Amino acid sequence: MVRREHERAVIALERRLGLSSVRTDEAALVAASRDESEAEVVLPAAVVVPRSASDVATILKVCAEHGAPVVPRGAGTGRTGGSAVVTSSIVLDTTSLDAVKSIERADGYAVVEPGVVTGRFHEVCEREGLFFPPDPQSAEWCTLGGNVAENAGGPRALAYGVTRDYVLGMRAVTMQGDELVVGRRTAKGVTGYDMTSLLVGSEGTLAVFTELWLRVIVAPQVVRTLLATFASVHAAGLAVEAVLRAGIVPRCVELLDELCCASVREIDTAALPPDATVALIIEVDGDEARCDALLERLGATLDASHARAVLVAKHGGDRERLWAARKVLSRALRKRAAHKLSEDVVVPRSKLAALLDDVRAISSREAIVMPTYGHAGDGNLHVNLLWNTPDERPRVDRAIRALFERTIAHGGTLSGEHGIGVMKRDFLTLEQSPALVAAQRAIKLALDPRDLLNPHKVLPRISHRAC
Repeated sequence: MVRREHERAVIALERRLGLSSVRTDEAALVAASRDESEAEVVLPAAVVVPRSASDVATILKVCAEHGAPVVPRGAGTGRTGGSAVVTSSIVLDTTSLDAVKSIERADGYAVVEPGVVTGRFHEVCEREGLFFPPDPQSAEWCTLGGNVAENAGGPRALAYGVTRDYVLGMRAVTMQGDELVVGRRTAKGVTGYDMTSLLVGSEGTLAVFTELWLRVIVAPQVVRTLLATFASVHAAGLAVEAVLRAGIVPRCVELLDELCCASVREIDTAALPPDATVALIIEVDGDEARCDALLERLGATLDASHARAVLVAKHGGDRERLWAARKVLSRALRKRAAHKLSEDVVVPRSKLAALLDDVRAISSREAIVMPTYGHAGDGNLHVNLLWNTPDERPRVDRAIRALFERTIAHGGTLSGEHGIGVMKRDFLTLEQSPALVAAQRAIKLALDPRDLLNPHKVLPRISHRAC
């Protein structure tokens, strides 16, 4: 049911922005209500599409005046319900703000709007001989604004870091319609509090981005990819630990367990060797000499770690096939069951093998299929849970809690790149103290006193102040 304050806000927005910017048809509302998570959703009152930064400010100010909550939204590829509509709200769709405004090559940054698709930005940078390292698996669909809101990572984070490491500053608008210009466009700068880092990863709960200043670097000359196969995930986990102990820092190290390897073969029968029970995809970059030296050291270390085989991609086609299969792996796993959840946890890299053993034990105890893949070089695993019938859900919930408890016991964290959203919100206190949660709530209410911007996300739920 649409609340009266929402109806008044929609009417005011139609008057200020025009009817074409405000959608209330059922198809638009359904599409904007959910993301890629299993969050329970309600239909929004409207979907509003800004054409400029000033429109964003108008939308937020009008909604604040009428007490109507707002859910900012990019492409909706999130996995934890960050852009899902969980209480009656108005959706602010930023995908139309999709300009790459400039590439400042001499100063090493780009100015972009939040709706730019990440894969398109990669292409723009590549044409300039530049490189934007963050590479979430949904890069062909997700937007830069969503990446910044979630502090997205991807396989290359091992060598290059996550999105936060490439955000110099931004323009953002608070729920009251006030513009904040934070950060810098210089190589160094420590003026005031680091508001940029605060807003990165805030999941649309503190402000809405209208412009991003992203650091770009010179593209590496050469990229080399190898595939190592193992008899078990435990052996693969120990091999990753051995590589990192040897001081080798690849561009990325990706793990695929038994069921993931089987799913890859269903996509492309030639992508993996038939005897690849478990696989690591490892990539290095740099100049020719550095890559050759790293591949030699990697081969020796993996052989000593009981790899069944170590194969170097012979040409670009081999490399592209491996990564194409890896990028659609999540969707391939989804076909195996009626329901799928993907939990994104991180442990210290020295605890990777131990957490993989824990996943197997939990899967066996709860009788839930839990295929696992992810950025093993970071200790960042995507542990999936597959099930078909409602009576299995209690076992799924127990498995999730057990996974989180084991992750924390190993000194890990509940999310590496997917955020907290609504799906992990009530587990936050497993990792953070009441005092820390209270401090974050104080920051939230300082910027959004009525809790109207993306309410009920990230922090454990409190009663909604606008209702």
